Amino acid sequence: QVQLVESGGGSVQPGGSLRLDCVGSGILFRNNVMGWYRQTPGKQRELVASITNGGRTEYGDFVKGRFTISRTSGTNTVYLQMNNLKPEDTAVYYCNVVWGSRTDWGQGTQVTVSS
Repeated sequence: QVQLVESGGGSVQPGGSLRLDCVGSGILFRNNVMGWYRQTPGKQRELVASITNGGRTEYGDFVKGRFTISRTSGTNTVYLQMNNLKPEDTAVYYCNVVWGSRTDWGQGTQVTVSS
């Protein structure tokens, strides 16, 4: 059974930083893509960042150098360092993994950016 356990969400003031962690288990393929998506009420889930097991990254256009995704080599643990957070970054952030023909999601963690 695949599990993605997220941690690190919370509340922060504009301009602040947070780091989200995601630990994956039960993922049977070494070749996979792990990523972070976010969603706000009434909107579709959107890509924040993704990273392959080989380290290739992709970012949503709105990131603009503020966020960095990384993963521990040889593991299914991924991190999202978010700097210079803005109120519009407020959302539920979801970890996901794509492997083989499967896509699995974590439960989500709330990030709130407010003064």
